[in-house]
Amino acid sequence: MELGSDKFREECGVFGVFGHPEASTLTQLGLFALQHRGQEACGIVSSDGEDLHQIRRLGLVADNFDRKTLERLPGSAAIGHTRYSTAGATSVREAQPFSVTCQHGQIAICHNGNLPDAARRRTDLEKLGAIFSSTSDTETILHSIARCEADNAVDAIAKVLRDTEGAFSLLFLTPDAMIAVRDPRGFRPLVLGKNDGAWAVGSETCAFDLIDFVYEREVRAGEMLIITKDGLESRFPFGEKRSAVCTFEHVYFSRPDSIIFGRSVNQSRHLLGRQLAMEHPADADIVVPVPDSGVAAAIGYASQSGISFRQGIIRNHYIGRTFIEPTQSIRSFGVRLKLNPIKDLIEGQRVVLVDDSIVRGTTSKKIVALVREAGATEVHMRISCPPTISPCYYGVNTPKKSELIAAQMSVEEVREHIGADSLGYLSMEGMMKAIGLDRGAACAACWDGRYPTKINGRG
Repeated sequence: MELGSDKFREECGVFGVFGHPEASTLTQLGLFALQHRGQEACGIVSSDGEDLHQIRRLGLVADNFDRKTLERLPGSAAIGHTRYSTAGATSVREAQPFSVTCQHGQIAICHNGNLPDAARRRTDLEKLGAIFSSTSDTETILHSIARCEADNAVDAIAKVLRDTEGAFSLLFLTPDAMIAVRDPRGFRPLVLGKNDGAWAVGSETCAFDLIDFVYEREVRAGEMLIITKDGLESRFPFGEKRSAVCTFEHVYFSRPDSIIFGRSVNQSRHLLGRQLAMEHPADADIVVPVPDSGVAAAIGYASQSGISFRQGIIRNHYIGRTFIEPTQSIRSFGVRLKLNPIKDLIEGQRVVLVDDSIVRGTTSKKIVALVREAGATEVHMRISCPPTISPCYYGVNTPKKSELIAAQMSVEEVREHIGADSLGYLSMEGMMKAIGLDRGAACAACWDGRYPTKINGRG
């Protein structure tokens, strides 16, 4: 198991700029700010007004797009993508944006989300002669657009997406336009920013801060934005559907300095921690976050409980993908590479450990053991969301249900498995209250198993 794989993982982030002479450079910076949403591959497509120019690479944004590379991406418009792969080999063929030349001209696409019905659509397209270069569901959209009978690319995009079910926050680029589309349920975030006459669209607002763009608003659920030299046009070409925004964006995925679904992520996580302290108090001496995702909730927990907050675990931020483990076994080697407790803060203390989630339970067990080895007299685990019992089918790389510990064990059994003195999960009601979402307008399928769309015969 690779480092950090005992967490849900976002599959990607998207970012694009239109109407700026340094569009590709700004897109590279936007992707750098969204690197947490995917670290396996990245790509940028730019437009000089006549042609599209594309570069896709494996690895991190900063390692692949230097000044010399960006000179090969001319023009005042660009879209980019940073990817986290699902199961299977990583290949540059899977890197986005994808691009084609078809009856509607040159079109590039990048996607955050997932299309549960993509396998059937792919089979149908292959029977019609379509040739795929990747295994991505995103490519099925592009092939469908290329085959769609419509007057232009914008109409073809709208027509194809009307018949597409699932989670999609999409950016398209043609030689003369950038098109942003968010699915009618609004699963994944997509935001709009502006700087003078230039526009930007991305997965999170933190990307705007880096390039001095001002956050304007969310791209609304079911909205298509067409951005050209004449300005911005908004359309709603899809039928209205019940909102199903991803709650996990506020619990874990998004950066705390972003505004997602109209709400500060940091504020949500702070309130998650406060609510957690009210629901699951602990008789303890210090509150310690599991870094980095547990920090904001731990601050909230400490504030509400009156227990001292201590940064008792240090995270190594400079970890690559693979390490050679010494022949002589080192206990908890993988976790020790990433996390290390501060003994003089923890020794002799009753510790509340705050984390955002427990997925398989393997990492939580090792972290509890590390804290005990550092001298903690008691370890009380607190989780700022409910027990995770179901996989996600809307753009998140998750284990199978059989691998989710909370789907297989009771809370008491999980507590015993991870070796904590006590274990408390935030309630569904408490989570929704803290985030400020109506349960009927949010997707909480990973916690309650109720999928907003049909999944393998369910929903």
